[in-house]
Amino acid sequence: MIQRVIPGPGQESVWDYPRPPRVEPTSRHLRVIFGGVVIADTRRAHRVLETSHPPVYYIPPADIRMEYLTPAAGSSFCEFKGRAAYYTVAAGDRRAENAAWYYPSPAPGFEAIAGAVAFYPALMDACYVDGELAEPQPGGFYGGWITADIVGPFKGGPGTRGW
Repeated sequence: MIQRVIPGPGQESVWDYPRPPRVEPTSRHLRVIFGGVVIADTRRAHRVLETSHPPVYYIPPADIRMEYLTPAAGSSFCEFKGRAAYYTVAAGDRRAENAAWYYPSPAPGFEAIAGAVAFYPALMDACYVDGELAEPQPGGFYGGWITADIVGPFKGGPGTRGW
């Protein structure tokens, strides 16, 4: 049985997020660092909230140094958002394959994130939310950003696939 962490003041529980997920704008200050370069810096992102997952932030391309991203081979499919395409991120002497993704033509209800880019925090040097270093969601598949105001438990670690 999953033991939901009770949120404290100013916290959100991922178990209160909906399924299917919800997309909403956020003015939180997001920064993505890779290879010593600020790859993304925005206060104009959207976050996708889904039961058992920390937020995934989608950053508009205008707030990303797109010269550090190159299209990557392959795609994946989300039952809610549709088909995703990937980017490789390269800066300095560092390269991370399939380290970011986007939905060129998302499913109805997710149009707000069309073309916006999400980054896997585990593959970046650092991802920040309002100056706080975000922890990556457990496991290698999901790309949620965990901060002190988000409580779990979180899907992605061993034994959580069936949640």
